[in-house]
Amino acid sequence: MLHDAHCHFFSTRFFDTLARQRGRAESALDLTRELQWEDPESPAALADRWVRELDTRGVTRAALIASVPGDESSVAAAVARHPTRLVGYFMLDPTAPDAAAAAARALDEQHLRGICLFPAMHHTALDDPRIAAVVDVAAGRPGTIVFVHCGALSIGVRKKLGLPSRFDLRLGDPLGVARLAAAFPTVPFVIPHFGAGLFREALMAVDAVPNIYLDTSSSNAWMRFTPGLTLDEVLRTSVSVAGASRLLFGTDSSFFPRGWQAGVHSAQRLAVERLGLTAADEGLIFGGNFDRLVPPGGAHASRV
Repeated sequence: MLHDAHCHFFSTRFFDTLARQRGRAESALDLTRELQWEDPESPAALADRWVRELDTRGVTRAALIASVPGDESSVAAAVARHPTRLVGYFMLDPTAPDAAAAAARALDEQHLRGICLFPAMHHTALDDPRIAAVVDVAAGRPGTIVFVHCGALSIGVRKKLGLPSRFDLRLGDPLGVARLAAAFPTVPFVIPHFGAGLFREALMAVDAVPNIYLDTSSSNAWMRFTPGLTLDEVLRTSVSVAGASRLLFGTDSSFFPRGWQAGVHSAQRLAVERLGLTAADEGLIFGGNFDRLVPPGGAHASRV
């Protein structure tokens, strides 16, 4: 069993949003040609492309994130087309006037399963009442994950297109997630990339509050901020503090033709094997925990 808890759904609407931000007379197709990436076409076509890729790579289920606010419908269409294979998350800007209502609609009407918050991107502190209002929506719908990006934040496609990234990195502190998770003990919180450079703080948060999980996604290039740190040591320490039951494997895959990042999986699989974990614990990291948090066959049915 192999599931991926962290992929991005770069839809046509995603590229249209970036084109508008550049302020030029461009389309999504113009941007994908500039990037030399595949045109995502319709949400259904992109969903089919993802499932073909997952089949090729031996991945059973994957979480796909709508990667700009307001793109819930694209990933919802993908999930509706392949409900046993794809799980939908969505980026939410908590500063939007209707953020809590939009979250409720995405969960109730579009059957998405995860709310993704990027405090540094949206310049919103984790103790802001607007974030608490959004998490309260999740708390009323058991089985909804709240994903909070912490630490370093760098979005490759924005760099490639020359778009500014005016992020306030002070706001993405895992200790703020700990405070929020303690206030909402029935909601599972996921901190991706082991805290993306705030590894110590992420470990402290996980140790303090039992409903926080770490995802292992991406190449974890943030390790360069701590000289000498290795993926083996990151995983060893994470298992020691969080236990295998609170780690979620992910790749951070996003665009085609690169597709699913098999190299990320291989590196993480080998590092986990070197830890000498039981087969049961390896199974939790690479799929079992994901199935527990977002079980197949229906939305809003899991428990922390």
